[in-house]
Amino acid sequence: MKNSLFFIVIVFFVGCSKIEPRRPVNPKPSTTLFKETIDESKKLNKNEDLKIAALIKNDSTNTYIQSSSGFWYTYIYKIEEDLPTPKVGDEVLIQYTISDLNDSIIYDKKELGLKTYKIDKEDFISGLQNGIKLMKTGETITFVLPFYNAFGIIGDGKKIGINKSIKSTVTLIKITNLK
Repeated sequence: MKNSLFFIVIVFFVGCSKIEPRRPVNPKPSTTLFKETIDESKKLNKNEDLKIAALIKNDSTNTYIQSSSGFWYTYIYKIEEDLPTPKVGDEVLIQYTISDLNDSIIYDKKELGLKTYKIDKEDFISGLQNGIKLMKTGETITFVLPFYNAFGIIGDGKKIGINKSIKSTVTLIKITNLK
């Protein structure tokens, strides 16, 4: 009986003691890794932009326009008429190719086939998502896309490697307004 009473008193005192929360081992997370990653990304992006600028400068046959979205483009066939361009939600039918910056074909138009794409409603190459919105039906434009506007740092997992900038020649065949 004494042992039972002693045990109950000890459980009571231990059970009522204030529990101290565990503190993190590293109370202040280090931002050094994040800062280094950002700095490396900025250097990589700048180097890629310089490489593309040199490529464009050496191409005397085409006049390139730099977009506000971070890619360059040149008209292969331009429509001068005042025709509509695709808007968000429209469906477009395009034919396109993908090549490297040295014009070696990675994916030709036969391999890619005709592509139906809903403007800003589907996942697609980010630079082309913005570029297609500049086009009129019948136009053909070559887009020069830095890797960060193309397939990013991982590539496409097939023929396009990591940090690979590309050129894509796109022909807008049809715009269908779905609204």
